[in-house]
This record gives sequence, C-alpha cells and structure tokens, in this order.
Amino acid sequence: MAGLGKRMRPHTLTVPKPLIPVAGKPIVQRLVEDIVAVCNQKVEEIDFVIGRFGKEAETLLLKVASDLGAVGKIFYQDEPLGIAHAIYCAEPALHDQVIVAFADTLFKANFNLDPNQDGIIWVQKVEDPRPFGVVKLDQDGIITDFVEKPENFVSDLAIIGIYYFKDGNKLKQEIKYILDNQIREKGEFQLTTVLENMKKNGTRFTTGQVEEWLDCGNKNVTVFTNQRVLEFKKGKENLIHSSLKSENSLVIEPCFIGENVVLNQSIVGPHVSIGAGSVITRSVITNSIIQTQSKISDLRIDNSMIGNSTDLKGKAIEYSISDYSTQA
Repeated sequence: MAGLGKRMRPHTLTVPKPLIPVAGKPIVQRLVEDIVAVCNQKVEEIDFVIGRFGKEAETLLLKVASDLGAVGKIFYQDEPLGIAHAIYCAEPALHDQVIVAFADTLFKANFNLDPNQDGIIWVQKVEDPRPFGVVKLDQDGIITDFVEKPENFVSDLAIIGIYYFKDGNKLKQEIKYILDNQIREKGEFQLTTVLENMKKNGTRFTTGQVEEWLDCGNKNVTVFTNQRVLEFKKGKENLIHSSLKSENSLVIEPCFIGENVVLNQSIVGPHVSIGAGSVITRSVITNSIIQTQSKISDLRIDNSMIGNSTDLKGKAIEYSISDYSTQA
C-alpha cells in the first residue's frame, strides 16, 4: 500500500487510500479482517508496506493488527519499482506461511484456506479479461500459465491481488533473483515474473475463487464497494451507533452511522456511510460516503464521497407550484 492513490484524489491528499473508510472501517482493516476469516489458523504477524504516510497513519495500521491479536510491523517502499519490489521491502517477514494482499481490494468468499497447498491465488471470473492478469488451469485445477492483460481470450479467471505461499522463503529467493538480475517488465519488478519462476521450479499453484471482488481504486467504485459491504454486513455488524440523534428524520437501511451523528429533518439511505460527529440538516442523501465531523444542510446528495470536516450548504427553497408544471 505504498502508492500515492492518485486515482482517488482529492480524498488521498490528506489520508492514504487504504485508510479511507468503507461502511465505517478503513479499507485495509476490512481487507485484513476478511483474510483472517478464511485462514484456518492464527495470524501471528501483519506487515504493512507503505510510503511515508506519517505517524498517525502508522499508528492506525498497527492498531488494525493488534485488534486482531497479531504483531504489526511497518516497512517502507520509497521508490515505485513494482509489486515484487514492494513485497521484498518486507523481506524479514518472508518466511513460513505468507499471505500477500493489495490494499485496495475487498472480496466476499466462503472458502477456507488450505495451508497444505504450495500456493493459492485468489481469482474471480470476469466478463472481459483483457484489463487483468489471468490464470489458466489444467484439468486438476493446477495453474499452468500466468498471462498479463491478454489481447486474445485465454482465460476469464482474473487475479484479484491476494496470494498465499506455503514457503515464504521460496518467494523471497525468487524475488531476490529478479532484483539481483534486474529482470523487469515495463520498467518494474513484476510479481507475475516471480510466480512464473516459482511454477517452473516446482511450486504448484491452485486458485481460491471468490464470490465477489470489490475495487477501491477510484471514487465511483469505492462508493459501489461501500454499497456492497453494507449489504454484506447487514444483520451481522452493528452499523448504526446508539448515540444517533434523529429529529424528524428517516434512515433507510442498510446504512453505517458513526458515533454522535445528528440528523435533522433529513432522509438518509439506503447505502450511506456517515462518520462520527457529522451533522445532516434538511438533506436527502443516498448511496454516498460522508466522513467525520462534516456539516451538510439543504442538499440532495447521491453517488458521492465527502471528506472529513467539510461544511456544505445548499439553498432552502419553498415551492408553490400548480398542476402540470415542469422544471427546465
């Protein structure tokens, strides 16, 4: 998670993309929780490869690990030299069983990880595989090929960015090999190169197929991801804080509403997340993410992301309109 999050500007000007909340929790926290849920054993250590995000962000990340009963560690990638290089920045962690995940991906799955497999690559079927890296399988479900952004159809199983390695030392050795020999594709050290070399040297990769793959790469897809996560978590998580103050207002679930939120003469939902301390007055809000300590009045908002400590005001209008009227 060392990137600058340019596709999520302006939301990443003050907050790293993986710490943007979806349904009330940072993206990376939900990702880590979902991965821990499919493991059959205790996750002992959670390592974050980041840019220089600052002490506050690092403290939040370490808390994500500790809340799951794991040791948290921070590693830095100071140059954008590719995914394989980013993983190697956490070289001390590459031993025994390792899961690698890209921090802008969420997923829904109902399988349990089999720790006896050499390696597992999470995939999902897609209609158009051309923008993705894909895998080909043999009749036994073993991966035979990794193909990056195929022009012609070879497979519809797209790699979603989550990987399991039974032997982290083998992963480390293969990454070191391409780094030492300056083996790059498009100027970067690619993970697909490492996976192909591991396969040639005897590692057998299988797939973990997810039910739904959710991206958090830009505003529109993050708002959609918020919608889907709210649907997943409905009835499973307490999404509306008991401190909500609501006066002549309606909440259409599923919604996430944080601590000390005030709703006044407003309609909120469905699929809205509102951060702690926000105040909504005479507004209608649907399918949107509003972060903490924001004030919104006299607005209609849909398919939107609004940052922390914003103050947005529309214009309250009274109508007296005859039959058969049309607003141009």
